[in-house]
Amino acid sequence: MSNNNNRDIKRFNKAALDYHKAEPKGKIEVIPSKPHSSARDLSLAYSPGVAIPCLEIEKDPKTAYDYTGKGNLVAVISNGTAVLGLGDIGAEASKPVMEGKGLLFKIFADINVFDIEINEKDPDKFIEIVKGIAPTFGGINLEDIKAPEAFYIEQRLKEELNIPLMHDDQHGTAIISAAALLNALELANKKIEEVKMVVNGAGAAAIACTKLYMALGLKKENILMCDSKGVINTQRENLTPEKIDFIADTQITTLDEALVGADVFVGLSKGDVMTPEMLLSMAENPIVFGLANPTPEIDYNLAVQTRKDVIMATGRSDFPNQVNNVLGFPYIFRGALDVQSTTINEEMKLAAVHAIANLAKEPVPEAVILAYNLKNLSFGRDYFIPKPFDNRLITKVSIAVAKAAMESGVAGKPITDFDEYENQLLDRMGRDEKLVRMMQNRAKSNPKRVTLGNAEEYNVLKAAQILYEEGIAHPILLGEKKFIKEQMKKFGIELDVPIVDPADDDQEEKRREYRETLWKLRQRKGMNEYKAKRFVRQRDYFGPLMLRHGDTDALVVGFSKNYTSVLRPVLQVIDKEVGVEKVASMMMILTDKKPMFFADTSVNDNPSAEDLVNIARMAEITVKSFAIEPRIAMLAYENFAAISETSKKVAKAVEILHDKYPNMVVDGEIQPDFAMNADHLADYPFSKLGTTPANVFIFPNLASANISYKIIRGMKTAQVIGPILMGLSQPVHALQMRASVDEIVNLATIAVLDAQRREVLKKGNRK
Repeated sequence: MSNNNNRDIKRFNKAALDYHKAEPKGKIEVIPSKPHSSARDLSLAYSPGVAIPCLEIEKDPKTAYDYTGKGNLVAVISNGTAVLGLGDIGAEASKPVMEGKGLLFKIFADINVFDIEINEKDPDKFIEIVKGIAPTFGGINLEDIKAPEAFYIEQRLKEELNIPLMHDDQHGTAIISAAALLNALELANKKIEEVKMVVNGAGAAAIACTKLYMALGLKKENILMCDSKGVINTQRENLTPEKIDFIADTQITTLDEALVGADVFVGLSKGDVMTPEMLLSMAENPIVFGLANPTPEIDYNLAVQTRKDVIMATGRSDFPNQVNNVLGFPYIFRGALDVQSTTINEEMKLAAVHAIANLAKEPVPEAVILAYNLKNLSFGRDYFIPKPFDNRLITKVSIAVAKAAMESGVAGKPITDFDEYENQLLDRMGRDEKLVRMMQNRAKSNPKRVTLGNAEEYNVLKAAQILYEEGIAHPILLGEKKFIKEQMKKFGIELDVPIVDPADDDQEEKRREYRETLWKLRQRKGMNEYKAKRFVRQRDYFGPLMLRHGDTDALVVGFSKNYTSVLRPVLQVIDKEVGVEKVASMMMILTDKKPMFFADTSVNDNPSAEDLVNIARMAEITVKSFAIEPRIAMLAYENFAAISETSKKVAKAVEILHDKYPNMVVDGEIQPDFAMNADHLADYPFSKLGTTPANVFIFPNLASANISYKIIRGMKTAQVIGPILMGLSQPVHALQMRASVDEIVNLATIAVLDAQRREVLKKGNRK
């Protein structure tokens, strides 16, 4: 292994420990969901008020779903005997993984989780413990329990409990890979009843996968299953009961023999066990699922180089067709919980399979295409499994599972209006709750050089490390080189990136070049050559000049100075976009449900009606670049009254927008709480906003916008990203003072996307 690889592993390991050790400890927390500020609230929440629902539940246990959080609470339970690729590390050591699974349940399907690590390896005792705590939960997700005990534990618990229960290690992979298999067979023009399959691996996941494929029509006589000793055939002895089900009447003993003429290979074993020669021996249009992680049974690139007709999936996100359990388990439990199902049966699992498979054939939304920075994405060899960032999964899969539960008679509370249920699912998660992850994914696909000012600051250095290690950007550190290196050594930050010191001797040639540019730009605006020579030694000017000269792709400045002083040199060096008279800024506010955008938060003190029109137009274009349809509210402290001077200004801006840009969804003057509430909007049927709340808010002046977003930032009720500068001809964005590491990473990500967008536009203009 190279020294670089060793350093990368060491850095990643430290980052993982730092991530988990950071306050607050752990990855999930419990927060109150009911009012609790007054004595009356507490008397209702606890004594004496709590006794009333207790008595109701005593009379009818099913009312626990009405009076408690049981219906949206899943237990993630393990004994730590088969953790990821770590093996039997014990219950306590498995806790970070179980917390992580809880986090995935919450962020993908809004399901609350308690992670429970049970220090018990005896299957019967483990079962009794789980049965004893089951009344607490609406569902149970078993995790990382070794085979063959996992089969026995799951089977017993499914028989003896009346809530949804699933061992995701078995059935999660089975459901996603089965969906992929159906689509891969369609692409190969083969029927599942006729194909010959080789399964390499005979653990819990492999057996669950194979059984589910058989439920879809795969013939048992067409399956050869291999374990570490070779093909499971009639010559083998001392097999577990699960393996006995897959004994083949054959003389074939090795994997390479088994693959001759096979149509499908499913690997759930270990990396690099399949050779190019084995792949070449398979039938026409071979389907290869190399699901070992992190190294597939055969490397994706090697496979496609070996055979152009191969149809391949892996467990990795950096190759097409990732078989990822997160495509299934959050939404399967979501649907099961919402109908209060007594189990997760075969009908529900098959419904999930078909829902996931069918989704890959539907037209892909622009948001998903943008998330992966692709020009297009359509059903084919490189896309036959939906992407994890596809927000349609929660509706498609959850609804399919809920319907299957109802049709198979296991639903305790059937859904009567599925249109309303779909809206509830979308409102529960928010249509854009994965926005930051999507943005970072787009950035990684085509990272750009981002120059970070104030690079001596720890937060900036730490953000640069994340940007570098995650491949989001190619950071360039701008500042005093000696001090930057001292800070890196002090904080143990290792970064192999350029450090640019405007005052350093090695920048003499650049300073001469930049000085000439600055003087030409400003010589008729009060700047002489001496001042230009002095200014190019300052980072505030050097950074924008780097950008103007193409020595960086984007610039992120600020952190330690007020916004006005940071912006002044930028505006002196970087041109405005054609048709823009005044630049503006916008904050992205990431709430639990959906993102909102506030403008202008940092630049224009008291914009005129015409200025507000331009701000609204720039905001519309910027928001659309995130694949979000903007619904713009022009704010005032009156609703469609225009009595005050402020409201009259806003009303005039709205009149201009309606006249010049009739297709814009924009209206006002309106108060923000009314613009955010469907019921309030219904009082104004003439409004272009209709009854769908706004997501873009144009403030009448800088004070109201700035104060509003800073209250939100200070309360820490939402993640704040920005300010995003609008109206410049090149990507420059300015940090808030004392921005956090996450805020810097997020703004740098937006800078990369901004640079990508301009690159595409530039190429389009050339054509």
